[in-house]
Amino acid sequence: MTALSPAGLSVAIPGADTLHLRHLLVDFNGTLAHDGQLIAGVAQRLVALNRVLDVEVLTGDTYGTVAQALSGLPVRHTVVLSGEDKTTRARRLLRAGVAAIGNGRNDVDMLRTATLGVAVLGPECSHALTLAAAQIVAPDILAALDLFLQPQRLIAGLRP
Repeated sequence: MTALSPAGLSVAIPGADTLHLRHLLVDFNGTLAHDGQLIAGVAQRLVALNRVLDVEVLTGDTYGTVAQALSGLPVRHTVVLSGEDKTTRARRLLRAGVAAIGNGRNDVDMLRTATLGVAVLGPECSHALTLAAAQIVAPDILAALDLFLQPQRLIAGLRP
């Protein structure tokens, strides 16, 4: 059974524990954005995801564009200094259930810490350790975000 609600997402994984998520942490540069600009289709998915999960963008803001790029979208963003800052945030949310999406070296420990870690192969490449740290690897950010909008895809990817 799969349920979507503003209180979170619960997905029954056959042969495994039910996945309970309330939060989604997402890296910005290289994940949601290419060269500091939001990738086409991301904004609409963030709006839809806000009805299901509490979405927060964590970024070093390399290009200084995160505030402008996310302006008007129902997501929070936090400028962080390191991957450890991302991991600390994931730890704080772990009890409620947190998914994390990223592509870079500074996302590795966040993905390992999260209830569910998703690595993205994107136009700015992905670090090999990030791919190894994730439970699921998505071909792009749109596919990664769609996992939470079409939870049957999570079942297909996570069932033992």
